[in-house]
Amino acid sequence: MNELPLWAAILVALLLILAGLVTLIGSLGLLRLRNFYERMHAPTLGMTLGTFCVILAATLVASLLQGRPIFHEWLISLFLFMSAPVTAILLMQSAIRRRIAPIQRSEQVNSDSPG
Repeated sequence: MNELPLWAAILVALLLILAGLVTLIGSLGLLRLRNFYERMHAPTLGMTLGTFCVILAATLVASLLQGRPIFHEWLISLFLFMSAPVTAILLMQSAIRRRIAPIQRSEQVNSDSPG
């Protein structure tokens, strides 16, 4: 068995497209959000969900081509799923200790208004 069934190829393609879109949205959130604390969430969530979709697609392809369940990709993703949120938390704690103040809503309104 050297080729994927049509349903599997479509599902894998959709998962990879979804992974790309989620990662793009996370990257845009990094650019769009205003302060450090808000910026921490978008890339972390985008990376985690994007990685999940890619790993699910890789597991599906490997399992269908081998004719048996393949799960070792999930060990790799386990380290990514644990390290991304932990890294975000450590960066936020570092910012708190350095006393990086979040922008208040009134400061955002004043900085957006002309003059």
